[in-house]
Amino acid sequence: MLQGTMFNTFTIGPILYGLSNLGLLGRLQLNPTPGAPPYHLAITECLVFSALISAVDPVAVLAIFQEVGVNKDLYYLLFGESLFNDAVTVVLYTTMVTFSEMSSIPSEQYLLATLGFFTVSLGGCCVGVIFGLLTALLTKATQDCRVVEPLAVLGVSYLSYLTAELFHFSGIISSTCDAIIFLFLGMVLVSDRHVWHTGFVLWTLFLCLACRFLGVFLLTSLANTFRVRRINLQEQFVMAYGGLRGAVAFSLVEMLEADTIPPRQVFVTTTLVVILFTVFIQYTVNLCAALSVTRRVGACSRTALAHVVSSTRSTSAQP
Repeated sequence: MLQGTMFNTFTIGPILYGLSNLGLLGRLQLNPTPGAPPYHLAITECLVFSALISAVDPVAVLAIFQEVGVNKDLYYLLFGESLFNDAVTVVLYTTMVTFSEMSSIPSEQYLLATLGFFTVSLGGCCVGVIFGLLTALLTKATQDCRVVEPLAVLGVSYLSYLTAELFHFSGIISSTCDAIIFLFLGMVLVSDRHVWHTGFVLWTLFLCLACRFLGVFLLTSLANTFRVRRINLQEQFVMAYGGLRGAVAFSLVEMLEADTIPPRQVFVTTTLVVILFTVFIQYTVNLCAALSVTRRVGACSRTALAHVVSSTRSTSAQP
């Protein structure tokens, strides 16, 4: 659902900008000096934030679907979205940050942004294919020395990530490492650099949910006109509810520079709140069982979080 990510980006951002101009977000005070005027968000700043907050965490979503055992159609619909979602998000994010640094945006920049999307996403795919073929050739030549094969596979996989990043392609498509990112997230969460803005946080939470549901229902309704097996209402609801935010959104917001995006700390705090809300509220609801979504035979009915807790208890109980 590449269109879904773009839909969220170009709905959340302009709506936040409109709410800011109407004064419905509340007073945004970045300058602590008494009597300083309030800060007014620019449209490019709102689009930067909407681009990074639209990134759905593929690891969390697919982990939930794997544990609750949803049917294959629903699983692969979300898998397809997760596969290319990161590339779209990174291109939109970098484009909006670049636009924020410009006093005026020339018309040719819009064409370059469009070409950049295809370069990053297709470039990442090409790098993955090339190194996949290289791995196949290497393992074909090591039939008499199997001990080398795991090292070759891991080494080439990491090399594909470095190559993709070297050419500014989507290294996220080539490889992901959420453990280190979430460790960093925990460290940032307990820092004292947060700037809380109730209006911005609450409106962002509402818009993330509303735009996600609206985008999923519109796009799946359009897709149903061409599908043999229609996506039913329960599956549409699960797809919309599965829009968890995580490592990608946090990584992008941490990359912002305060010189380019003055409300950076407000964006960081809001992103952390959205991540915590989606993980600890949405992640703990066994929605598939509640909506009677068709599941695989013998699939577990627990949530992914309940499965992790249960596995931890079982491991600790062993002598």
